Order: sequence, then C-alpha cells, then structure tokens
Amino acid sequence: MKNIVVTGGGAGIGRAVALQCAARGDSVAILDIDEKAARDAAAAAWAAGAPKSLGVCCDVSSEESVAAAFEAVAELGPLDGAFANAGMDAGGLLHELPFEIWKRVIDTNLTGVYLTCKYALRQMLKDGISGSIVCTSSPAATVAFAAGGAGAYSASKGGISALVRTMAVDYARYGIRVNAVVPGATETRLMWANVAAADMVEMRRRVCEEVPLGRLASPDEPARAVVWLLSDEASYVTGAHLVCDGGILAKASISV
Repeated sequence: MKNIVVTGGGAGIGRAVALQCAARGDSVAILDIDEKAARDAAAAAWAAGAPKSLGVCCDVSSEESVAAAFEAVAELGPLDGAFANAGMDAGGLLHELPFEIWKRVIDTNLTGVYLTCKYALRQMLKDGISGSIVCTSSPAATVAFAAGGAGAYSASKGGISALVRTMAVDYARYGIRVNAVVPGATETRLMWANVAAADMVEMRRRVCEEVPLGRLASPDEPARAVVWLLSDEASYVTGAHLVCDGGILAKASISV
C-alpha cells in the first residue's frame, strides 16, 4: 500500500490513475483546480478501495496553492509517489499568440510540474522515502503537431521532458525515481480543447485514421503505464519516457 498524490486528478488520465491506484489498495490525494471534480474523484477512489482519499482544490501554477495542498496531503502519511499531470492547451501561431496565453500555458504545464515535484521531493526527502514521480509529457515534446499552432504547449512539454531527465539524475542518489509518460491521442477534454464543436466528428475521424492503431486511447490505457511507473515493479526505471501513443512517434509524416 502506497500514498500517492495526483494533480489534474479530477478528470481524464489523472482520474484514471487515481482510481487504478485506489483499486490496488493505495491511498490517494487528488489535486485539481476544480474542487468539485477533485472531491468527486476522491469519493470514487474511496469506493474503488482506497483506505484514505482526499480531494483538494489546487492551482498548480501558484506556489502558495501547491504548498497548501501538500500540507493537506501530509495527513495521508509519508508520500510514496506523485503524478504531476495537471495541464492545459491553448493554441495559436506564435506571432499572433497573446503573451497572456503563452504565460498561462507555461505556468500551468511547466511551472506546475516544477512546483508539484518540488513539494513532493521535499516530503520524500524529509521522510527518507525512496519514492517515484511521474510527469506527463507529450509527443509534442519531440515532434510538431501536424495541425500546427501548438508552440506554447510543445515548449511546455519539451521543458517537462528535460526536467524529468535532470531530476532523475539529481535524485537517484536518494533512491527517488523520476520518469515521464507520453500519452498520444486520448479521449479527454484536453484532446479537444482547440477543436470547435462543429468539427468534432470529422476531427475524430481524421485522428483515428492518422494513429497507427486506428483509434484514440481510453484514459485507462496511459493510466496503466503511469501506475506501473509508480510501482515497485519499475524499481530500476528512472529518467525514462514511457510512450503510450498508439504508434504516433513511430510513424513518418509522408506516405511514400
């Protein structure tokens, strides 16, 4: 049994991770900017088997909010694992992208991961725990999305990937593992954040055609990769990127 904290745990992959951890007997703290979603997910986690579950309102772009959330999380006991997952997307070509949107994406995705890891690491080091941290990266950290206009999102995810490698080396001496999961097209709200409602059916069809496996992932699928990285079964894995993208990064963009 472990104590796990999940940011962005109110929906999507984060919620799926919390529920899978709960089903294996872990206690979970679910942090989300949507307090109701966090509390609802915590209730579902308890019903799924978590000995303890907490739903905490947290804005990961605010150090004050993250610090307060981790104070609340401490009531679970020593922290064994953290899934730094909270994120957002707002698209646009760079020359047209307002600075406020750029800053909001970077503050949420990259600074949010930094703050989550900072406070998780502090707890693990204080308690002498050889824990596991998993951060959510993206294929966008490696390649540009064909649809374009994802400069801020891609920059934030590239930063996460670099940060994961650095933390893995820095904290290996303490027995703390740091890895990234790289989900592809997954059926979540974030997937469709920049798609107009009228275009959804056609866009889903096109995406399914472009993914080698021919479909979007369920949130449960990348969640299983995260839960494995958080577990002792991955005890010799650190600094890695576990790609769960249906073959997107393996595929060339040209047809000949």
